[in-house]
Amino acid sequence: MTQPHFIVFANEKGGTGKSTTAVHTAIALAASGHRVGALDLDSRQRTMTRYLENRDATVRRLETELPRAAYEVLEDHTDAGFAAAIERLASDADVIVVDTPGRDDAIAKAAILRADTLVTPMNDSFVDLDLIGQVHPENYKVTKPSFYAELIWNSRTARAKQTGKSVDWVVLRNRLQHVESHNLKRVGAALDELARRVGFRVIPGLGERVIYRELFPKGLTLLDLQQLGDVGLAHIAARQELREMISGLGIPNAEEEQAKVA
Repeated sequence: MTQPHFIVFANEKGGTGKSTTAVHTAIALAASGHRVGALDLDSRQRTMTRYLENRDATVRRLETELPRAAYEVLEDHTDAGFAAAIERLASDADVIVVDTPGRDDAIAKAAILRADTLVTPMNDSFVDLDLIGQVHPENYKVTKPSFYAELIWNSRTARAKQTGKSVDWVVLRNRLQHVESHNLKRVGAALDELARRVGFRVIPGLGERVIYRELFPKGLTLLDLQQLGDVGLAHIAARQELREMISGLGIPNAEEEQAKVA
């Protein structure tokens, strides 16, 4: 069998919607026919794990079936512990979604080295942009890439030397406001310039919507509208955002993965 496709969500800043986006990605891929494993590297906060545990509880409480992912939280924060967790999940998965802590972390760096698709969610602000690139305070032009962009560059180079495979680095613009603004355009222009210099793709992520915070206790996603009761136009619009985000990630579908094995 071929190795699973690794999708690693990584950003050393917290509060970017990383875990929420990772869970929605895992469930969306499971709903599309993938066998999905999810690995939570943050054994302190366990946001991804708690989200998926809540989903299991909802399935039991409502006696219903929902798309799910196999998951575990990494307790042994050594290279051997990480490799063992990956091996357990990979035994029955064609995609593994890894959620990393929002801080500098050695195992997160090891996960980045395994990534086929590396996703860096960021809020749509210059505060978050500073993680990957610095801008001029007056004209907002990019002055130089930041330390994180250099870290990813070095990791991608190391992976290419080790495996001969490239990494698809995707910067995800999360919590986009739904009103055009000068800040929105300036951040977008700076990201486009950085993308050309550093080598990543930019796609829209999940918007700033209350619904995402309300879904967590039940472990539901925007694909579970039938479980949400009173569904409005905002929910439908948000679900479309999710579908466009998943499409933008460009993950091979289950049939393509099976064809590779055959």
